[in-house]
Amino acid sequence: MYQLLSHNDLDGVGCGIVAKLAFGDKVNAIYNSIAGLNYQVEAFIEAGNMEEKLIITDLSVNQDNEKRISEFVAAGGQAVLIDHHKSAVHLNEHNWAEVTVVQEDGKQTSATSLLYKYLIDKELLQPSPIVDEFVELVRQYDTWEWDANQNFTAKRLNDLFFMFPQIDFEEKMLKKLTGDQTKFYFDDIEIKLLEVEESRVERYIKRKKREVYQAKIGEHIAGIVHAESYHSELGNELSKEFPHLDYIAIMMVGGKRISLRTIHDSVDVSAIAAKYDGGGHQKASGCNMTDKAFKLFVEATFYAEPLRRDAFKNRYNLKETKQGVLYKAGNDYVFIYYKEGTGWITEINQKIQSQPYADFYEAERTIKRKLQAALARDDDYISYLTKHYSVKG
Repeated sequence: MYQLLSHNDLDGVGCGIVAKLAFGDKVNAIYNSIAGLNYQVEAFIEAGNMEEKLIITDLSVNQDNEKRISEFVAAGGQAVLIDHHKSAVHLNEHNWAEVTVVQEDGKQTSATSLLYKYLIDKELLQPSPIVDEFVELVRQYDTWEWDANQNFTAKRLNDLFFMFPQIDFEEKMLKKLTGDQTKFYFDDIEIKLLEVEESRVERYIKRKKREVYQAKIGEHIAGIVHAESYHSELGNELSKEFPHLDYIAIMMVGGKRISLRTIHDSVDVSAIAAKYDGGGHQKASGCNMTDKAFKLFVEATFYAEPLRRDAFKNRYNLKETKQGVLYKAGNDYVFIYYKEGTGWITEINQKIQSQPYADFYEAERTIKRKLQAALARDDDYISYLTKHYSVKG
């Protein structure tokens, strides 16, 4: 018999599905939150289940359970931990842990892809084209590679995951993966449900784009939003909407959790999460809302004004226009224009700032980070030019 303890997201449940393909009724899968895993591990070992093999996927254990597992294995018990988070790499010093962050081809791993490979290597599961595809969809979604590849099937798989109870989702996937199809597919009912869900997500994100607060936390400029749903989609869309922000912090005050997302290669949100008893990937992590985190992310922004979005229906006030681009920052007007031989010049209320920029977007990034400026609408732009300038250059 096998006891699988895994995460309660798509990648974690993907591990359960792959395990059931290999072991059938011989595996019992329990899906846990990050906080709940250690209790389950301790309970399993204290029960003295020497005849069951413990498999932990997509989560890592604390120091106490690290010691318990080592003693359990030394006494003849069977255990393996398979994970892909950088914060768990230190567990590789034990013979019962296999933590791999990057595949041989340089792509990021997922727990589902690692467990699938493990089971195939141990000759416990035969590969098949449809399972290969399912595992790859899970991996691409979990690593957010789907966004770069525009692989919307991976995103839709995750959407479907959240639309059903875990046991129903498992059953649906197992039925697909053991049927006579060789390619992964959604049936007509699933497609209709997904279309409705996508419309709901779009409306939710549109509303949340008006509720983002900017704050300097440590060495980073963060965007803070309160949201209980669609964290991956929300974090990604807000990062694209406000690219001057180093990362997006999604507050879940009820659950006392924070979800962190970034699109920048230079920012490691797992290191930020580690400061608040958390961890994860470089671009997607989570942590507890500790007292310190609550003060920095929630209290410090409570009385702040949300970020203004850039005007998005302009015909004239367009970014990179050399004659000039107008931004508003509260009651201040910021004008960026190009001067031959000098670069992009920034004026605040007609006062030239000392530093020119070689790149327009570096100038824009600076005023957004310092002043929380937003691209002005065409009517403000025309009024500003009429009052102060005819042509810049």
